[in-house]
Amino acid sequence: MTVSGTNSGPELLVVLDRSSRDPLHRQLADGLRAAIRTGRLAPGARMPSTRVLAVDLGVSRRLVVDAYGQLTAEGFLHSTQGAGTRVADVTSVSGAPDTTSEAKHRYDVDFAPGAPDLASFPRQAWLRALRQGLTGIESSAFGYAHPHGLPATRTAVADYLRRTRGVVADPRRIVLCSGATQAIALLAQCVDGAVAMEDPGFWLHRMVLRRNGIDPIPIRIDEQGLDVDALADSRADAVLTTPAHQSPTGVVLSAARRTALLEWVRRGGLVIEDDYDAEYRYDRAPVGAFQGVAPDRVVYLGSTSKTLAPGLRIGWMVLPEPLVAPIRTAKSLADTGSSVMDQIAFARFLASGDYDRHLRQMRRRYLARRNTMMRALAEYLPQATVLGAAAGVHLTVRFPAQFPIDALIHQATSMRIRVEPLAPCYADPATAPPGLILGYANLPESQIITGVQALRQAASAASGQ
Repeated sequence: MTVSGTNSGPELLVVLDRSSRDPLHRQLADGLRAAIRTGRLAPGARMPSTRVLAVDLGVSRRLVVDAYGQLTAEGFLHSTQGAGTRVADVTSVSGAPDTTSEAKHRYDVDFAPGAPDLASFPRQAWLRALRQGLTGIESSAFGYAHPHGLPATRTAVADYLRRTRGVVADPRRIVLCSGATQAIALLAQCVDGAVAMEDPGFWLHRMVLRRNGIDPIPIRIDEQGLDVDALADSRADAVLTTPAHQSPTGVVLSAARRTALLEWVRRGGLVIEDDYDAEYRYDRAPVGAFQGVAPDRVVYLGSTSKTLAPGLRIGWMVLPEPLVAPIRTAKSLADTGSSVMDQIAFARFLASGDYDRHLRQMRRRYLARRNTMMRALAEYLPQATVLGAAAGVHLTVRFPAQFPIDALIHQATSMRIRVEPLAPCYADPATAPPGLILGYANLPESQIITGVQALRQAASAASGQ
């Protein structure tokens, strides 16, 4: 039977067959022993009290006491005065799966781009925001009433975007989603016509579009950003672009190109603006969102993946009016709405000013790490050209033509250094120049130096020097 739960103790799945010839106490002991051996009951997990389990199973308490006693004698359970009965660590003798190797880091230095400093996630402030938000929320908020996002959260996001990014943000035109990746998928279902995308551009978004039946038209990037003339010649109806900090090159869309893009949207084009890391800027003035100059022709995307943690899966779209209803429907059909608990906490986190304080702290920390990365690259990989240093949480590093980048990546991996190649960001990876995308936000400065030193060794080995 399945334990239904009571007002005390955790729930367990235990099957007792009353038609079997095996005594119930043996069945119970065998079932619990198997659950521990297979890892379904993890080491340290709290067991229900004997009284609770007896009531839930519909058996005598003595039967449960005997089963617990047997498993304790065998070393599967242990009891502590005042702490109840818990599962013992029997991995070495029970045949339970060994997950320790999976928990170990595969890399000594992980230059994966896109991740913020995960250890700096503001846990206490987030918990405080959640507690404060829960005290004032109505019970109806926990239902299915708002698949596009709680009104309070959409209002808080709108206030933040107006204040910091110059976005024309009406809460009624905001749809909350599970990060920018889901936003791209939902848009792919609702946007009509041909869609273009920067080349190079974020490889995952290209994959998401293709997964949803759209093969994006590649539009080249140069030192001024998106080539709007090429976009116009492509006859695309919409374009996915990152004007504030192009992904992955870091180029900022020039003033002339912004004007040209504005003319393109006035002729009927739709811009999907991915403002993925605009909060981080170091050596230049902030660049306002393009959406602010054409709110009726721009879909604005943002998320907390670079500012708080990708694992939160909090993102948002600010939509032109014609797209609001279809995107809301698509979101509702996709998952009936994002986590209410996270929305409650995020709304309070924004309104309290804790989000702004966190970003200020992270900007200072990331600036120091970026500077360390720049110095290390200049010293140990002087043959490389660094792009995108003025903002963001990653650097793009290009090597001279014909450099054996695949061999470098292989050497780095063998040295337990993770790097990502630049090639997948191109519509045709074979046309990509030799390069890497190096994230630095989630690494202490000492590891950045160690990692770049190792990359020098890997580059030398790859080049046969």
